[in-house]
Amino acid sequence: MNKKVLVIEDDKSIAELVEIHLKDLNCEVSLEFDGETGLDNALNKQYDLIVLDLMLPKLSGLEICKELRKKDDYTPVLMLTAKSEELDKVLGLEVGADDYLTKPFSIREFIARVKAIFRRIEAIHKETMNEEDISVGDLKIEISKRKVLLDNKRIDLTPKEFDLLHLLAAHPGRTYTREQLLSLLWGYQYNGYEHTVNSHINRLRSKIESDLSNPKYILTSWGVGYRFNESEEL
Repeated sequence: MNKKVLVIEDDKSIAELVEIHLKDLNCEVSLEFDGETGLDNALNKQYDLIVLDLMLPKLSGLEICKELRKKDDYTPVLMLTAKSEELDKVLGLEVGADDYLTKPFSIREFIARVKAIFRRIEAIHKETMNEEDISVGDLKIEISKRKVLLDNKRIDLTPKEFDLLHLLAAHPGRTYTREQLLSLLWGYQYNGYEHTVNSHINRLRSKIESDLSNPKYILTSWGVGYRFNESEEL
């Protein structure tokens, strides 16, 4: 089945160039040229990938990404921007972008990133299809639904927060370094942004831990990284 891709890019020459090469991958492509109509399209139709410019008229790419990540349905986002500062890359990661390309970029690199996203999403689907839900103490992770319950109440997590919790909870007691978590969940191109892992851990703890000074689910392996509590007495 052909992949459906939404491109939200106000530079029509870039949008049309991206469209041509996505169609070479047998993708069905829709184009939008401002943030408001782009968000409306993204919220009301199903896509396999959204290519999203950061600087858009009417509504920024960051604002669009924030709104998309409030949905239950997870759609990967490849963010484009003319900016190259570290802050912009970190912001893109924080709001849930899956990958990030700085303009000007080569079409070869763009296609490689798109293919990598498709492979990763397909691998996640295959891994979770037959995976059993995880229940630990008052915490329940429903893998196929990407849903987390704490004391039978749903906890709203961003896609990356869910992936982080799922990875740790599926391997209780195993310590992951920040570099390993960054590579596994964000990809090699984000080497050097380990502080992003820390901020995600902190936000995740704030949502699932009753006592942040003494967490019972996500533990710190001092000087190394993080692990999920392997105790059977939670």
